Amino acid sequence: MIKLRSKRVSRSNSKLGSGGSGNSGGGTVKGRGGGGGEIKWELRPGGMLVQKRESGGSEGEGLITVRASTVSQWHDITIQATSTFGELKMILSLVTSLEPREQRVLFKGKEREDSEYLHMVGVRDKDKVLLLEDPAIKERKLLGLGLARPPNYRTISV
Repeated sequence: MIKLRSKRVSRSNSKLGSGGSGNSGGGTVKGRGGGGGEIKWELRPGGMLVQKRESGGSEGEGLITVRASTVSQWHDITIQATSTFGELKMILSLVTSLEPREQRVLFKGKEREDSEYLHMVGVRDKDKVLLLEDPAIKERKLLGLGLARPPNYRTISV
């Protein structure tokens, strides 16, 4: 029988300011190596001890610039990273003459649904999305305007 060993890396609660007992708000640990940085800890309701987040916001928040490319032109759109593709389509409808229902937005080669969030799919600052006109609606427009050639029907009389 072979016994496997695993290395465990953990920080003991004794490094916290009050020893980890009775401290529900959190504590600090002095940084090593003379850097002078402090690590702030907080105790979550589930009992998990985690590093405290900075108040500046986390990844995925804030404004990003997305380059929307059509066949002949491109537009730089500044939008919240936590927005949906539907909201991006609404902004693109102001820049282009296409209504949101007439647009197809592709990111990383896949068409994205209106309810999908930009940051959840992986859209970051300066990323490119492809904007296409829906071919079915484009065809309906051409038929409605009379620009498309009607089919050639022949009448046969007997």
